[in-house]
Amino acid sequence: MRPLKLVAVSAGLSRPSSTRLLADRLAEAARRRLAEERAVEVSVVELRDLATDIANNLVTGFPAAALREAIERVTEADGVIAVTPIFTASYSGLFKSFFDVIDNTALVAKPVLIAATGGTARHSLALEHALRPMFVYLRALVVPTAVYAASEDWGTGGNSHDDGLAARIARAAGELADLMARRPAVTDTVVPFEQQLAALRP
Repeated sequence: MRPLKLVAVSAGLSRPSSTRLLADRLAEAARRRLAEERAVEVSVVELRDLATDIANNLVTGFPAAALREAIERVTEADGVIAVTPIFTASYSGLFKSFFDVIDNTALVAKPVLIAATGGTARHSLALEHALRPMFVYLRALVVPTAVYAASEDWGTGGNSHDDGLAARIARAAGELADLMARRPAVTDTVVPFEQQLAALRP
């Protein structure tokens, strides 16, 4: 049985980026949960590095090699973590453009964890009014817990009224891992063409 493939998509624009940091923490938490039962391959797609290719693809309809490879990784993944900074109360244009160039059937029934970063907690509802509807439209299986990290969340442990960022990461990653683990297993077995033809004969 092949390893599960987990891909984190980060739309952070700066280096270092809190968006990438959140993507990494979510991916590592999900990997640890899944590794108890299955081998896991984790990779990250940095949209910052693909910005020009994404813009060109929107105009020409043809992806460059690097963008094509990133699209294939997301399309073939068993689970996706999608993280964007929040600009003007919604996802970034780069984030939306990347998912615009992916075939709109590529995420059907695929487990997706949505997350976002921002300067203030006031933008946390963007996860529910912008990101979740987009992935529901694409017919992905969006995990119940969405993770938002405001500037003040980094380094806090939470209190009786707030789970804290670490707890939210653990809960969301666990939900994603559970969905990925329940997906039908895909093996790399190839059925010879002659055998396929024989199965069609009456």
